[in-house]
Amino acid sequence: MTETLRLAIGDARVELAPAVGGAIARFAIGGVDVLRPVSDEARATGNVRGYACYPLVPYSNRIANAQLDWEGRTHSLARNFGDHPHSIHGVGWQRPWSVVAHDAASALLELDHAAADAHAWPWPFHATQSFMLAVNEGVATLTARLTIANTGSEAFPFGLGYHPFFPRTAATELAFHADRVWHTDSTQLPTVKIAIPDAWQFERPRPADPIALDNVFTGWSGEAKLVDRTRRIATKIAGDTAASFVVVYVPPGRDFLAV
Repeated sequence: MTETLRLAIGDARVELAPAVGGAIARFAIGGVDVLRPVSDEARATGNVRGYACYPLVPYSNRIANAQLDWEGRTHSLARNFGDHPHSIHGVGWQRPWSVVAHDAASALLELDHAAADAHAWPWPFHATQSFMLAVNEGVATLTARLTIANTGSEAFPFGLGYHPFFPRTAATELAFHADRVWHTDSTQLPTVKIAIPDAWQFERPRPADPIALDNVFTGWSGEAKLVDRTRRIATKIAGDTAASFVVVYVPPGRDFLAV
């Protein structure tokens, strides 16, 4: 079983799994799960895809056909997602992270990537994740911060993100503001940016369950909200000004979604 770090204040609990992609294993308050908890199978096998949330660094989403063109050069990357044709979500979610500091309510993790591992990512970098748990009048807040520093001599492109999964029932409602959305091809690669169709509008809270999505929305306001009255929980997601895109993943017939 993978060792976890535990943060706790009052009845709020967070479990982190540094060795499994620096992932979050659980975030709950009063025994109610805010994030989808890691499954027993994923915990036993160390399958990060079954965890509650993991970091996307040094990029999120997909690099087409695992070929990155940058400054007149083409870099061949690893196809790191089974038989998927593209590279996906960087390297951070598939690497163990080290614990720098840890107390009852916070933790700091780090990851060093070497340029020698060029097939994963051609340039060296240092990444950190910090987590802070707070509780105020029955509201639990988990603040996660992801950073990257170039440790080499060449500039490189990058992007950062998180992939949090949330429990989903037929009553789960989602709301957020965005102005456009990327259509995708059959391999989930974004292809063309369009106005958001009515079927994908979430300006007002609406049930997410009947909708199938795996799409990038642009012009995001930086906030989203999930409400599930059957589970008696409301969750607010907030990103800072660097987070100008939001990805919504609602797979058909599953008991989770990702925002």
